[in-house]
Amino acid sequence: MSLYQGLQAELVRFRGHNGDQGDAYYARPTRAGRFPGVVIIHHLPGWDEWIMEVVRKFAHHGYAAISHHLYFREGEGSPDDIGARVRAAGGVADAQVMGDTAGAMAYLRAQPNANGKIGVIGFCSGGRHAYLAACTLPGIDAAVDCWGGNVIIDDPKLLNDKRPVAPIDLTEKLNCPLLGIFGNDDANPTADQVNRSEAVLKKLGKSYEFHRYDGAGHAFFNTARDAYRPDQAADGWKKVFAFYERYLGAAATSVAAE
Repeated sequence: MSLYQGLQAELVRFRGHNGDQGDAYYARPTRAGRFPGVVIIHHLPGWDEWIMEVVRKFAHHGYAAISHHLYFREGEGSPDDIGARVRAAGGVADAQVMGDTAGAMAYLRAQPNANGKIGVIGFCSGGRHAYLAACTLPGIDAAVDCWGGNVIIDDPKLLNDKRPVAPIDLTEKLNCPLLGIFGNDDANPTADQVNRSEAVLKKLGKSYEFHRYDGAGHAFFNTARDAYRPDQAADGWKKVFAFYERYLGAAATSVAAE
């Protein structure tokens, strides 16, 4: 088999929370076969170009990957404009995000190339959502939390109707292995919050692994940001793909993670 493989990427429609239909970006290898699926939960800035690059990256590494647009109900506009409207409204309700994520998982499972395995990964607010999904949605085989903020809530005022529970308080229900990727210079989550999250996971006997990086803060995978740290990101991606290969059974044919 060639070192590199072809892939196809396209916009698709998925059915999310309450049966609402929205857009998603879907990419898959073009070679014949059945592939594990990965749901990519986008960050608070929105459904932007970097997230599309992440979807294609997973397809390049042998996964059928999808990122569902969590803000599709907010109308048209640039990712920045839509993200600003969502933030001004206090974000998106957890129940709605979980419903949409379940819909994205169902889309992957319905494809003829699916092998039945599903992973979830999220960045920033999406990392928090990935942790929440791993504790509340059935059928996830492996979850990755990339610097998810507010997994631990130190200020009760941050809990509300949209976010009624801190994800850490649902850890007992975590039903799949969890990988955490964090920068030690991050302000949300702080290194102390990551330590406390790990203590809960360890106490409850959950299957997890955390990797922390010096010289890196929030969003250090994101090539579109000043926060990007190429060396730490390259190692972090290797950890992500090794984790998914272990639990999803991907047979990646591409070179090592960029």
